[in-house]
Amino acid sequence: MPAITSAYLARPGRPAVVARTLAELTGPTRGLVELPVRLMWSSERAFDLGDPDDLLWMYENVLRETTRIDDLRDLIDGRTLRRVWRRLNLPRGVRLAWESRHRDLRTA
Repeated sequence: MPAITSAYLARPGRPAVVARTLAELTGPTRGLVELPVRLMWSSERAFDLGDPDDLLWMYENVLRETTRIDDLRDLIDGRTLRRVWRRLNLPRGVRLAWESRHRDLRTA
């Protein structure tokens, strides 16, 4: 099942990528995760999911930078996303794209 490419932009010229369902997002919920360079250009790309700030920073980067549904499926956990949604610092286009597809995030 392909991702939804939204009419909303993650950045100029790049549509936000949104999963069809939150249930398909089965990324890790603990441990250390290292993002690929395409998602995080810094040399410090490892995130400890047990650290709330690291978790938010990783989710923000993945949701903002990805162009691939597989990144969402492999790195984001749907239940965790719902839990931290309000605390994520996201570009307006990314937030609107996700909330237009997943209306329950508006009240998460």
